[in-house]
Amino acid sequence: MNPLIKFCCRAYQLAFRLAMPLLPYREPERLESIRALPPLLEGLGLDAVLLVTDRPLREAGVTGPLEELLKRSGIRCAVYDGTRANPTVQNVEEARERYLAEGCGGIIAFGGGSSMDCAKAVGARIVYPRRSVNEMRGLLRVLRRLPPLIAIPTTAGTGSEVTVTAVITDSLRKHKYTMNNFTMIPHYAVLDPAVTRTLPPPLTATTGMDALTHAVEAYIGGSTTRETRRLALQAVRLVFENIEAAYQNGEDLEARKNMLHAAHIAGIAFSKSYVGYVHAVAHSLGGQYNTPHGLANAALLPAVLEAYGPCVRRKLWELGQSAGLPAADSEETGAAAFISAIRQLNRRLGIPERLPGIRREDIPVMAAHAAREANPLYPVPRLMSAAELEQFYDAISE
Repeated sequence: MNPLIKFCCRAYQLAFRLAMPLLPYREPERLESIRALPPLLEGLGLDAVLLVTDRPLREAGVTGPLEELLKRSGIRCAVYDGTRANPTVQNVEEARERYLAEGCGGIIAFGGGSSMDCAKAVGARIVYPRRSVNEMRGLLRVLRRLPPLIAIPTTAGTGSEVTVTAVITDSLRKHKYTMNNFTMIPHYAVLDPAVTRTLPPPLTATTGMDALTHAVEAYIGGSTTRETRRLALQAVRLVFENIEAAYQNGEDLEARKNMLHAAHIAGIAFSKSYVGYVHAVAHSLGGQYNTPHGLANAALLPAVLEAYGPCVRRKLWELGQSAGLPAADSEETGAAAFISAIRQLNRRLGIPERLPGIRREDIPVMAAHAAREANPLYPVPRLMSAAELEQFYDAISE
């Protein structure tokens, strides 16, 4: 990367790091069961809400208990279940129309990160009716308070219930981008392991590895704090201790609860310390091919960590200790052991090392998108240009 560009990126990141204590980050109020929602909504004076979810979840009956609970409590629940795996601008507009047509006063996001991202963007469109979603992309474009937003994660991975970010896909341009605004942090988060019981093993695996990626990237970046490092280490420990139990037995509510907590605190960590090139490259794959985000992160994580080289060895060694790996005789061997442990964990969870369908002719465009997302915002351990990022698409291509 050009030295002048490197200097500008690092100066930008330093400014954000210094400003972070002054920024209005907040954590959502946590609830432990969906049964807490009717009194909460009544206290907020809401008699109609929009439930944003996806069709497979609803057809599987996962949203049924919540819908019935609200109905019995006299709260009208309009449903938008068209959210795609990588939510699109069209999804946001359709859900907004439903919200307005039904006279809703609040939003409940029920599902994985896609439903929460869609719901956040819907809230932004409600308070900015004359701005398109594309006009609100990027950093600090949504300053008005959103309608009451409640997030109920059914996957233990994205941490979207605590983040400032919504990731939206412009399907016309085949481009995935982020909206980053402190006002988009949900006001309430319901961490109810019972709603995660029916999550299929493959999704349990990839969303859990998404949480691990959040924790690792938050820990190794250049904008960490004592708090974010503590949360990241705790999240890594919880993932390594619980993800396989949750994968093998969905009815293990203790493992499910621990994975929800891991995703939650990893979300807090990366909201304050940001992510890195794993996410940037994964987002470009999602925009181009609709690749599930957790799957892309899981496949990319070992390759990106290896490419960072010596500058992350100590931190990876520390993460390995938190993951419960045997003591290493040096930082180099400890870092290598942690990367190897991630690869082995992926294999045990049935996650492939390489992904099909990545076309060589698409890679320069995707790498350019990834570079624009990451540079200068993400305080990565080692800065890379778009040309350097191309190596990661090759590394995971079949």
